Amino acid sequence: MLRSIALAVLVLSSICASADVTTSVDCGAGQSLNHTLAKMNKLIPATLRIKGTCTEYVLVDGFNGLTLIGVQGANIQQPSTPPPSNSYVLSIRASRSVTVSGLAVHSLPSVFSVIGIGGGSTDVRLQSVTTDGSWGVVVYENSQVWLKNVTANLTSGFAAVSAFDRSDVHVVDGLLQRPSNSNFNAGLLVSSGHVTVQGVTIRDMQQSININDSGSVDLVNFDSTATGVDVLIDNPSGTNLYGVVVSDGSSLNLGSAKLRISNAGQAGGGDSGAVFVTNGSTLNAGPNLVVSGGQGQGVIVSNDSHAQLAGSSITGVSHGGLAVVNLSTAGVDSSNPLTVISGNGVDLFCDSKSQIAGASNVANASIVQCNNLLPGNYENLP
Repeated sequence: MLRSIALAVLVLSSICASADVTTSVDCGAGQSLNHTLAKMNKLIPATLRIKGTCTEYVLVDGFNGLTLIGVQGANIQQPSTPPPSNSYVLSIRASRSVTVSGLAVHSLPSVFSVIGIGGGSTDVRLQSVTTDGSWGVVVYENSQVWLKNVTANLTSGFAAVSAFDRSDVHVVDGLLQRPSNSNFNAGLLVSSGHVTVQGVTIRDMQQSININDSGSVDLVNFDSTATGVDVLIDNPSGTNLYGVVVSDGSSLNLGSAKLRISNAGQAGGGDSGAVFVTNGSTLNAGPNLVVSGGQGQGVIVSNDSHAQLAGSSITGVSHGGLAVVNLSTAGVDSSNPLTVISGNGVDLFCDSKSQIAGASNVANASIVQCNNLLPGNYENLP
């Protein structure tokens, strides 16, 4: 009998431990989100429904299976008191399977970033979340995060979404934007991290995507529930310098989603433009790069870097459509339709130390300044 009772208690305890506990906090009625989190069991899956404006620095530390749901226009507002050492309005650390949805999070310029996710956190999801203020969302310390339908309105700081320290981030159906002012900003900053992107619009950033320090960005149609597929870099204010910068051993890989870039670069030319690949980096564009218009270059490949095209389109830029310099190479593979590089200031350009291969796979290039231009992919093979 005692053994049966003990077994029943053990089974009941296991069921209770696995059940999702739902509670709520009403910041509009004077309750505190932080105080509520401090009383919760971090190891039991739980859902916390948030109402009102929570004016506090919020820390989610060491939780496993936590869902934060904003209801009735709930938001988190940075208080006027000095920020703690982590310098985030909402900080998620060392946590697993955490979902934040339906919340708006606002920062002042005094904080480093609106939302920070670090400490090796995994399976963290931000869905239908809006940030306003400094640096948007920062992912660091080898963390794994999904951002779905996230809008980052950048008013201070540098980047709207950042991935550092070998972190892995998926970004789906988002909007990264800034006011039309003289500040220097990036939409997506990937430094040694990896980011997969689908259906995102980046608007009016000086560097719409910046990939450096062996980072990588893949454009792939990987989420069948997403609203959009292609990634749009749009610059209606005309302040953009670079659509994408790929530098220092990094890569940009265009898979089953297209990258559409319009009105990139500045009239001075130089290395500004739609895509700048430099310092031992690579662009794998295939048929999925569409560059239309712009005051700078289309694609510039420099300093021992490489770009590969096959059916992409670069049209209407003021300077070079495809410019290859400083011991760099570019290849254009056979495709149907062919790669279109036309209507640019100079369609194909290379210096004496660089090479463009596959010229026969380029359609409508009328202005060519490149002595090292191969019609096929290689020199004549034995």
